[in-house]
Amino acid sequence: MDSQDLEDRNKHYKHLHLLLLTFSYSLVSNGSSLQDERITNLLVFGFLQNCSNYNFHKELEVLGRELPVPPAYLQEDHDDGLQTDGNRCSRFLDSEETDSESQEEIIQDIARQLAQIGDRMDHSIHPRVVNNLAMQFMNVNLSEEDRRKHLAAALEQVLQTYPKDMEREKTVLMLAMVLAKKVADHTPSLLRDVFRTTVNFINQNLLTYVRNLVRNEMD
Repeated sequence: MDSQDLEDRNKHYKHLHLLLLTFSYSLVSNGSSLQDERITNLLVFGFLQNCSNYNFHKELEVLGRELPVPPAYLQEDHDDGLQTDGNRCSRFLDSEETDSESQEEIIQDIARQLAQIGDRMDHSIHPRVVNNLAMQFMNVNLSEEDRRKHLAAALEQVLQTYPKDMEREKTVLMLAMVLAKKVADHTPSLLRDVFRTTVNFINQNLLTYVRNLVRNEMD
């Protein structure tokens, strides 16, 4: 294969890659559940990452590599030979990725602020609640639904003795993430499971609140 054929093939694959990425972005933008899951993943992960004094650094690093993250900025060589469709596609992706980067930074800022509040709330949760919840998560026979129920029961238990000076949805969001942090601190090997259950719980019960939280910061 001569150099011209190789160059033509590379351009073809580059253009195909752009089209596939555009299609995947379209799926995400049209599928709110995927976008919602991404936002909650980033929020809970950022919260845990910004908490002080935790014992699951290695497990959190592994989890961070497993989570879906926004694609990096697409670096394209805009040479004269690139097709017009490819240029349009690249500009579309640049815009989408800029929005994604901006949203990710906002979510990280929110997570950092919530982690500071979480550090102050940390000592309000009785160790017995954490121990019991950790024991439940150690049960490998539990379904994800059962784990969510145990998390919800622990939250209700904490809420009964928690001051009412914060709006309920924010309090529940904060306490859910603090509980996740404390369970993972208790038993670092449970981080992945408690992270997933906390994300599912938030998406099931606090999705509108989280959406508005991010939207208000972006406006």
